[in-house]
Amino acid sequence: MTEVLECLKKYGQRLDLEIAKEMGMPLATVRQRLTGLAATGAVITCNLTRFEGGKRIDAWQCRVSGYVPPIAPGRKAKRTT
Repeated sequence: MTEVLECLKKYGQRLDLEIAKEMGMPLATVRQRLTGLAATGAVITCNLTRFEGGKRIDAWQCRVSGYVPPIAPGRKAKRTT
């Protein structure tokens, strides 16, 4: 399970399909590990349906629980009054 968690920490929010491809694991194994991590509260998952080229893709979108990405460097927009 720690490999999946480390992958999410390294790359941020990912689809289960992308995690399986990155780690070279079957999708069923990745989903089983994500279910275990979600039960402990370490990971947040949600169901996602996409249509690419007329083909339906059902996936899980995952991210580490409580993780807030750092502020992007560069110039910030001014407040409007």
